[in-house]
Amino acid sequence: MKILLFATLGTIVLMGFSQSDAANQVNVYSTRKPQLIQPMFDEFTATTGIDVNVVFAEKGMLEKLRSEGVNSSADLVFTADIGRLSDVKNAGLTQAVQSIALDSNIPASMRDNENHWFGLTSRARIIVVSRERINDGDVTTYEDLADPKFKGLICTRSGKHAYMVALTAAMITHHGIERAEQWLAGVKSNLARRPEGNDRAQVKAIKEGACDIAVINHYYIYKMLADPKQKPWADAVRVIFPNQNGRGTHMNISGMAMTKHAPNRDNALKLMEFLASEKAQQMYTQLNGEYAVKQGIPLTDSVKAWGDFKRDPVNLAEVASYRRAASKMADRVGYDD
Repeated sequence: MKILLFATLGTIVLMGFSQSDAANQVNVYSTRKPQLIQPMFDEFTATTGIDVNVVFAEKGMLEKLRSEGVNSSADLVFTADIGRLSDVKNAGLTQAVQSIALDSNIPASMRDNENHWFGLTSRARIIVVSRERINDGDVTTYEDLADPKFKGLICTRSGKHAYMVALTAAMITHHGIERAEQWLAGVKSNLARRPEGNDRAQVKAIKEGACDIAVINHYYIYKMLADPKQKPWADAVRVIFPNQNGRGTHMNISGMAMTKHAPNRDNALKLMEFLASEKAQQMYTQLNGEYAVKQGIPLTDSVKAWGDFKRDPVNLAEVASYRRAASKMADRVGYDD
């Protein structure tokens, strides 16, 4: 197994994969952090004998695939967000995959209706609030975040980040452009500080008193509870699954797609089907605290302790179709200013 790293195009020289022994390998471009998916790749290799060569990249994957064209060595792409999967498909860089195993293990709402991308894990976009300063029941919906009574109390990451764009796109899906923009402007008016940092940083800010309310992916709390340094941050907040009396909590996915010119297509399909299998789905759940897309996979004890919750059933392909509108909306309201 070979791990290759690159940051952004023009920053670090990009490396290709060796085509030797192609019958025994599959090549992956991934925006997901290595520690979140490498254990599953290692298990696949141990099970099948097929090596998984990985380029991990936070940015620049789409541009790299475009520049390589038909000569690309990549068989699969992995991303941490529905938007990036949609971008790769819309750029014409993926191909449809027909698989009974994928269709049976992955719900229709979490895969492309043309079979170009498939969800692997799901994550809830939850609200966390200060245990000390926010009363139980004060915040129950995403819409509440725009209530003027919370002025100066909210922290989020950039409104242009993929996770925030996806949530805004979901608001457009449910409320339309005009009402969604009013909501986003309201949230911006309630910010305690200029958007900065990742999801963990928002929880830390609540612990330190910089704000009282934040929006994060649920699995960050799971990770923080296991980190002695960050556990006090997680202990300082209460987890809220929004909109339980309505449409349910917004869900996003991590996922995969086969590249248009995959040179090792058969091996790539084997890896896709393995990652949607019961064994790999259990690993995702136990190691990362994410929700499996395959039905019937048990939760970890700490995630189970939060209880069951209602999930927004909207098809993520529809949400992804509003991403560009959501990104422009963040600019119009000056969310990051």
